[in-house]
Amino acid sequence: MVFALSHDAFVEAARMISEARYVIALTGSGVSKESNIPTFRGKDGLWRNYDAMELATPTAFARNPQLVWEWYSWRQGLISECSPNPAHLTLAKWEASGLLKSLITQNVDGLHVRAGSKNVQEVHGDLWALKCTSCTHRSRLSSPASSIPSCPDCGSHLRPDVVWFGESLDPTVMASVSQELEKTDVCLVIGTSALVQPAASFPLVVSKQGGSLIEVNIEQTPLTQFVNFHLSGPAGQILPRLDELLET
Repeated sequence: MVFALSHDAFVEAARMISEARYVIALTGSGVSKESNIPTFRGKDGLWRNYDAMELATPTAFARNPQLVWEWYSWRQGLISECSPNPAHLTLAKWEASGLLKSLITQNVDGLHVRAGSKNVQEVHGDLWALKCTSCTHRSRLSSPASSIPSCPDCGSHLRPDVVWFGESLDPTVMASVSQELEKTDVCLVIGTSALVQPAASFPLVVSKQGGSLIEVNIEQTPLTQFVNFHLSGPAGQILPRLDELLET
């Protein structure tokens, strides 16, 4: 594993990307934090004296859907004022050029899509997507919810189409992720703590099948010991720097 602090190390990481057959990226909350997206766990996650783990559950929604939707509307309002940062934009640029084949994200804020990324697997869902609690209806919000949305098909409550605590990940999304991992020979791991499963294990799947890992993070993670390069710094600075080298 090489800590990329020198220009030569960045050059080697860029060469690894440019010579790869199939490059994907896995992103976490560190990418969104650079767009000033607030976190919603721990001391930063308090809202009206509630913790995220008290609100983001099926039980909480069944007990008090109005309260849960007030929280999500508040989050949507904050996120709507944020914009994709240079990391989001660079990844979208790489996908448009054919360099990056797909993007797997743990984030639910939708900033990758707003930046222009198309082939995005949102393993924890999408804060702006809706699904019915009773039928198969799905739709999207274009602005923060002002009240509890109702299903136009059956009249039941709609809920955010995100994965709540205690729920399983979408099997269709996970099947797509597995297919991407099988094809990957270089995986960029960007702004993720490498603590939340199963996403924390995705890079190890690539590594075990002979692929290479490039970690972009402001600090070391449990994954760092397994990567080929650890590029230390904010993704919004590191990815544009790599992009400049890829264009030379």
